[in-house]
Amino acid sequence: MKRFIVIGLGNFGSTLARRLHDLGQEVVAIDARAVVVDAMGPHVARALVGDATQRAVLEEAGAAQADAAAISTGDDLAASVLALLALRDLGLTKVFVKVMSEEHARIVTALRAEESIFPERESALGLASRMTTGALLRYVQLGPLLSLQEMCVPADWYGKTLRQLELPKHYQVQVVAVHDVLRDAMAPVPDIDRPLTHSDTLLVSGDPTVLERLARLS
Repeated sequence: MKRFIVIGLGNFGSTLARRLHDLGQEVVAIDARAVVVDAMGPHVARALVGDATQRAVLEEAGAAQADAAAISTGDDLAASVLALLALRDLGLTKVFVKVMSEEHARIVTALRAEESIFPERESALGLASRMTTGALLRYVQLGPLLSLQEMCVPADWYGKTLRQLELPKHYQVQVVAVHDVLRDAMAPVPDIDRPLTHSDTLLVSGDPTVLERLARLS
């Protein structure tokens, strides 16, 4: 079991805290608002009311012994930066920060956050891809040259296997999972000799531009 600190219990932070707890991890949640802390109490190992920019609050939460922390303080840029600095002062190097803008992301990156999370931007990119191609079901931008996308199987691929299609060779992409929608069965290590069907979707990784072109085949 790992220990995680979640700072800020808005929609993002509270969902993250609950999910980590459901996955069997030790979660300590911190927020300055007593009402949200009281609501979160039954769903985490410990919930604290406090100012997470203060070292004493983080020490009480056991942040120095945590495996990682996530900061989600909404549009309060100063609070997220100060909390990040306080966590790093305690020796915690793995800190994820939810950001609200590109400028916010640049600041926390300069302060050596493990990763800046920009949900609004990622959701907008995914929606744009689905709107323009009509074939993408889910989209995660992992970097300027890498994304992970779930797409329908193009009609021309029905009955063919991944071995026959040779997607890494012909498209420079990799199928990392196959989802049989009818049975709701996900194969995280796809059988490359199983024929694809109309009820399958593919989780594919590769260059975003290449994947967008590939999705138009559907």
